[in-house]
Amino acid sequence: MTPTDFARVRAFLAVAGALNFSRAAEKLGITSSSLSQTIRALEAQRGQQLFQRTTRSVALTEAGAALQARMRPAMEEIIASLQETAPGQGPRGTVRITAFRSAAEHYLLPILSDLRKALPEVVLDITLDDALTDPVAGGFDLAIRIGEVIAQDMVAVALGKDLRQIAVAAPEYLHSHGTPHHPRELLTHECIRWRWPGQSHPFPWEFYEDGRWFSIAPAGGLIVNDKTFALRAALDGLGVAFAIEDTVREHLTEGTLVPLLTGWSAPFSGFHLTYPRQRHMATATREVIDMIKSAAR
Repeated sequence: MTPTDFARVRAFLAVAGALNFSRAAEKLGITSSSLSQTIRALEAQRGQQLFQRTTRSVALTEAGAALQARMRPAMEEIIASLQETAPGQGPRGTVRITAFRSAAEHYLLPILSDLRKALPEVVLDITLDDALTDPVAGGFDLAIRIGEVIAQDMVAVALGKDLRQIAVAAPEYLHSHGTPHHPRELLTHECIRWRWPGQSHPFPWEFYEDGRWFSIAPAGGLIVNDKTFALRAALDGLGVAFAIEDTVREHLTEGTLVPLLTGWSAPFSGFHLTYPRQRHMATATREVIDMIKSAAR
């Protein structure tokens, strides 16, 4: 493989991983126009179109997907070998992490100082995002997600206990509107609804009864895409909110929020550290994984 061939393959894999020319160019440290020229040269060399491009999206063609499946493991092995055999050097490079905000506060923020001290040559590129984005398509090495939204082909390491979502409201709201005694009574209450970022409809509230889960689409005149904002609104007496129990425990203890319908609230799979299956992993990524796992025990 000539240096030109290697550069073209590296460029192709960067675009295939991010499905975004700008992000791939930033990762490679080159301009988007230079990256586009490199991809066009590779396509001309192979006589195949590798990407479907529009002004708003990039997708792999069938030929592109086949090439990625063959080349990505080989490139990962080359990079891992170079990193592991570099004389007198510790882990280096960039580790890109995406995490839900609440997960980052619990599992990343407390160990950031330790990570920086242990891995001084590693750049930690952390994105806090509650949207249901595909970590692999976004070019992330690691993600922290709740169990129910993790793809089956990903490695998933449990970081903590199961979680539980409960309905909560301020005492003044309940004094004015009454207390619901069954989840379906929420249909007549003012509920503070939350929408996954990037989704068009509010998230349904899930409850458990007689051995099965069921969903409620509550009513209410307030829809937000930030859970902290929803909690603040509930504390101000604007309605019933739906929150992970651990995140409101302090308010429950203080009595500023009242738990509701807990008999219908069952635990579900909690936060996991997740990453794609691969034969060879960069040393820096492995070190970050080990430190997150160790701190979560």
